[in-house]
Amino acid sequence: MTPLEAIGLLFALLAATTVLGLVWRARQGRVAPVSGDVITPAEVAATVAFGPAATLLQFSTELCARCPGTRRLLGAVAAQRPGVVHVEVDLTHRPDLANRYAVLQTPTTLILDESGRVRARVGGAPTRADIGATLDAITQNTTLSTTLGSSHV
Repeated sequence: MTPLEAIGLLFALLAATTVLGLVWRARQGRVAPVSGDVITPAEVAATVAFGPAATLLQFSTELCARCPGTRRLLGAVAAQRPGVVHVEVDLTHRPDLANRYAVLQTPTTLILDESGRVRARVGGAPTRADIGATLDAITQNTTLSTTLGSSHV
C-alpha cells in the first residue's frame, strides 16, 4: 500500500466514524414507542408502587454520568403530574435486569402505562418535552406513534 492510499484509507475511516457517531448521537434521548411486556414492582425490586396513571422506570448505574440529571428531570416531571411515579433501579448489582430488559446503556428509561405495560423506551438522557408528550399520549389512551410520529423517526 502506498502512502497516498494509506492516507486516503485513514480519511475514509475518519469520515465513516464521524458519520456513525453523529447518527448515534442524534438517536440518544429519543422516545421510541414500543409495545412491551407488563412489569411489576416486584420484578425490578422497586420499593414503591407504580403510578396509577404511568410510571417512569429509570435504569441507572453507579458510574453513569448522565443518570443524576435524568433522575432529577424524571422526578420533577412525575411530581408535576398526578398519578405518575418515577422509579429508579440501579443495575450495578442487578445485571440480570439489564439482560432481561435489554438495557445496553444508562440511563435507559421505560415508560409504563397504568397497567405496567411498557409503552415507550428512551436510551440516553430524555428531554422534558418528549417525556411530557409521551405521558400525555399514554394518559389519554392515544397511539404513541401518531403523537410522536414525524419528529422521532
